[in-house]
Amino acid sequence: MEPRIGLSTYSLESELKNGRMSLKDVIEFAAEIGADCLEAVPFSYRFTDELQPDGLDHRLIRDCRKWTADAGVPLCNYSVLADFCKEGDALKAEIARVCREVDVAAELGLDQMRHDVCSFRRPHLENTAEFFEKWLPVMAESAEQVSLYAKKRGVLTLIENHGFFANGVDRVSRIIDRVQGGNYGLLLDIGNVTCVDEDPTVAASQLAPRCRMVHLKDFYIRRRDPGDSHLFDCEGTWFRSRGGKYLRGAIFAQGDLDIPAILSTLKQNGYHGSMVIEFEGMEDARYASAVGLANARRIWQEAPDRE
Repeated sequence: MEPRIGLSTYSLESELKNGRMSLKDVIEFAAEIGADCLEAVPFSYRFTDELQPDGLDHRLIRDCRKWTADAGVPLCNYSVLADFCKEGDALKAEIARVCREVDVAAELGLDQMRHDVCSFRRPHLENTAEFFEKWLPVMAESAEQVSLYAKKRGVLTLIENHGFFANGVDRVSRIIDRVQGGNYGLLLDIGNVTCVDEDPTVAASQLAPRCRMVHLKDFYIRRRDPGDSHLFDCEGTWFRSRGGKYLRGAIFAQGDLDIPAILSTLKQNGYHGSMVIEFEGMEDARYASAVGLANARRIWQEAPDRE
């Protein structure tokens, strides 16, 4: 079975943020460029509404389901931020908030969603192994609570290798292994592992058996300061990896990652789930999304079939 190759609304976040596109526009654009599916990432739009009794914006959810049905581009995933590195009432409130996002996913008609387990902008000095050991039980136990709630709603919850803390093969695997209940999996971002200086092809090979969805992302990588760099910035400019390399988002398959090798590795490991372009570079977002989608489909088709 061939994977569905589509687009994350996050790829058009710059257009949404500046009001040049609406969510409906993004859905119709995804159809125009031939996306098989769409991931909803609610930054410049929200499916939640604190003024409603249950906290959901039912009208926008209904509209989104209609727009995707009319465009012929089904939703494949819903991704939200979360941070369980908290204590007491703050942690309870965060778990409750994420469970409300599970309700959104269920009402959108989805059978899976991704939520983070920590902030991807944690202080740089707190991304160490010592801090990971401290927060590992809390992150896993919180994810388990959300996962068990989601199971009742028919939604599989996913972790993504994201940021500098809950990222890398070993750390992500350890979190997944601690979450009980059989309703927890992995969204593999093939580019994000470079944020913690790991080899994306190796990560794809090691994590493919756990993988339920894939973000397709590419980066430019430099070892010397290219100028205008920041500690962390995912809005197009250069930022630093955990080990000090300089990274900047690129159009998929135009950056420095070995995309053919990564996709070939996933294909050889039998991956056949959804894959979506997640562009976060400086180029025009519409152009980058269209080219990235075409590159992903071409490179996947060119990769040798599983032996």
